[in-house]
Amino acid sequence: MPALTGPALVAAALLALAGAQKVLDPTTAVGALRALRLPSSPALVRAGSGAEVVLGVGAITVGGPVLWWLVAASYLAFAAFVLAAMRTGTMIGSCGCFGRDETPPHAVHVVLDVGLLAAAVAVAVRTPAPPLDALLDHPGAGVVLALLAALALFLLHAAFVELPRALVAGR
Repeated sequence: MPALTGPALVAAALLALAGAQKVLDPTTAVGALRALRLPSSPALVRAGSGAEVVLGVGAITVGGPVLWWLVAASYLAFAAFVLAAMRTGTMIGSCGCFGRDETPPHAVHVVLDVGLLAAAVAVAVRTPAPPLDALLDHPGAGVVLALLAALALFLLHAAFVELPRALVAGR
């Protein structure tokens, strides 16, 4: 099983899950975009978020450099969005990626986005097969890896939502 299967699975699955959340409820993402004076409407957010879902699922199931470069570009855009909010001091309660959980912009978000960006770039450059192929080719290890990826997604949720809250509260 390729070494990048786990990070690839996590980066793409998080993109798809966050996109699905915003498709279901675009309200907070619309508010975040408006706060930064960017184009925003529920239809626009749903369209972009739908693209995130398709991109994440496509990267997992189809793979290929183009999809992985697009996953990387998505995380670059997320990091830039957070940096813009931090630089301008714009108060954004949540981007909607994790539902209505309050997730104000924080340097932790940028670090995590850059880490996920790096994982996607590494996969784009080194791993031609989609993560799903690796999971199916090695069923025993695939189940373990899928469970570890689920744990990583849970921990990333905590890192994106709870860690910035704790760091701000600790000041």
